[in-house]
Amino acid sequence: MPTCHWCHVMAHESFEDQEVAELINTHFVSIKVDREERPDVDSVYMTVCQAFTGSGGWPLTVIMTPDQKPFFAGTYYPKQSKYGRPGLMDLLKGVANKWETNKEKLVASSDEIMEALEDQFSVLSKPGDLTKSTIKRAVTLFHNQFDVTYGGFGQAPKFPTPHHLMFLLRYYHLEKDQKVLQMVEKTLQQMYKGGIFDHIGFGFSRYSTDRMWLAPHFEKMLYDNALLTMTYLEAYQVTKNELYKKVAVRTMAYVLRELTDDEGGFYSAQDADSEGEEGKYYVFKPNEIIEVLGEEDGQYFNQYFKIMPSGNFEGKNIPNLISNEDFDMPNERIDRLTKKVLRYRIERTYLHKDDKILTSWNALMIVSFAKAYKILENERYLSAAIKAICFIEDKLINDNERILARYREGEASYLGYLEDYSFFVWALIEMYEATFDIDYLKKALKYNKEMIEYFWDDKKGGFFLYGNDGEQLIARPKELYDGAMPSGNSVAAYNLLKLARLTGEKELEELADRQLKFYISSTKEYPIGYSFYMMALLFALYPSGEIICVLKDCDDLNHLKSLVSEKFIPNKSILVKTTENEKEINSIIKTLKDYSLKDDQATYYVCENQACSSPFNDINELKRRL
Repeated sequence: MPTCHWCHVMAHESFEDQEVAELINTHFVSIKVDREERPDVDSVYMTVCQAFTGSGGWPLTVIMTPDQKPFFAGTYYPKQSKYGRPGLMDLLKGVANKWETNKEKLVASSDEIMEALEDQFSVLSKPGDLTKSTIKRAVTLFHNQFDVTYGGFGQAPKFPTPHHLMFLLRYYHLEKDQKVLQMVEKTLQQMYKGGIFDHIGFGFSRYSTDRMWLAPHFEKMLYDNALLTMTYLEAYQVTKNELYKKVAVRTMAYVLRELTDDEGGFYSAQDADSEGEEGKYYVFKPNEIIEVLGEEDGQYFNQYFKIMPSGNFEGKNIPNLISNEDFDMPNERIDRLTKKVLRYRIERTYLHKDDKILTSWNALMIVSFAKAYKILENERYLSAAIKAICFIEDKLINDNERILARYREGEASYLGYLEDYSFFVWALIEMYEATFDIDYLKKALKYNKEMIEYFWDDKKGGFFLYGNDGEQLIARPKELYDGAMPSGNSVAAYNLLKLARLTGEKELEELADRQLKFYISSTKEYPIGYSFYMMALLFALYPSGEIICVLKDCDDLNHLKSLVSEKFIPNKSILVKTTENEKEINSIIKTLKDYSLKDDQATYYVCENQACSSPFNDINELKRRL
């Protein structure tokens, strides 16, 4: 992980050290893996580490036999042993000695370990019925873990986990539970007020090390900013609170300024460290601000963001609004001064950028820009989404039409993983629902079909992490848990259901049902660990419907888009048939041939529970029914 602080520490301390290098090169074959490029390798050996130690994390240190079987796993190790923690030098010398004197025992140990871990790589799936009880239990657990003072769930460290909030927004929409909406809003406001949001250059850091969201782990990840943008946009659509729109717009501005390639792809991350010091790029002293802005503006800026002589982070200050009662009020003076501070900050210290372009994370950003276009009706966001899709199609799909996982410096590599496919399909669905361009629906169906072909386990259900044409590792895991990002399986469940409802294809509906039921055993104990899956479950178990719009011209389409921008309708699917796409959409969705204009005007059909209303022409009636 190029932006991981402790990965940097271990690299500088050990891997760049001559003594350590000589020891490794004498006795070992060293392999350094970027877990973002090879999530399959990371998943397998992180499972091993968690089984060995009871926890995991990065850097991940694994020692294994030549046939990939591990016999040791851990995380960060200093060069020399200290404070009761073993050092890498001692560890490597001990392993090298045992390999020379008793290799058979280590090999036998690795075989025993793999046998013992066999169950860790499989997902227990028992037959059962899908019920709302799992959803209700998840909501209860969220209530129990909610921090009423600072928002979020649990204490410290706190991760944004935006799909928790997206699930709760949908639950509120369906159940009208005001306490659930309050949890979402409190969390969104407190995250924005804290230092996890960069008030100078915008965008969110990866997580907060404290309960108040003040001191982040400073690396900024594309996927966090994509998922948080979606969440703030949806919260704006639900509440019409301008603050959430502002945060979403500023987060997208950060991505477009800092993480966007000239050809339209999105870079992965920005580092936590500058000049070997974590957070140096982001923190300030009061006098520093006064030198940049002058006495009067500097004092005002310092007071607004609580930049104090005592500091709030290692003697310096992370700008924040935690105690600012006017945090949600427009402030043109602060906006003007912030631009000056940003220019100074950029010139003051260099910040490393991880410029690899990952299909899966790019797809999440496309979802965000598609939602932004749909909700805010700003063509700039549509353009960003289209350019990113073109980038993936031009650079990250090989001659065999196989999606690839990573692009950097002119080279694309690694056969795409489940999340590359499922996230990209989700992006294409969102683009269809933002534009009603049938090409996006066609592509979503195409790549969804390929996802099933490469990753689906027809015997036991669920999708494998890597494809049947990929490099075969010592295990072929299935990941269900929704961590910092949703799992590929959870997004696949949502996609299957959404495409089934859009197209009416029975096979997709049956596969969606199998996928949803595959989760039953896993979600039983801790359903909030599967919050994106819960979004799919809400779609499956609560009333949903399809709206078929037969339109005459662009004006009709624009009126429909404006209506959709106003309404948060997660359990509705909208299909648009026009004179231009009539032949094509009828060939994809056979049942649509029976839907036509009434009285030669735009006509709407509202379908629920496999039954459709009589056609009507009044778009205000459609607005009422939504």
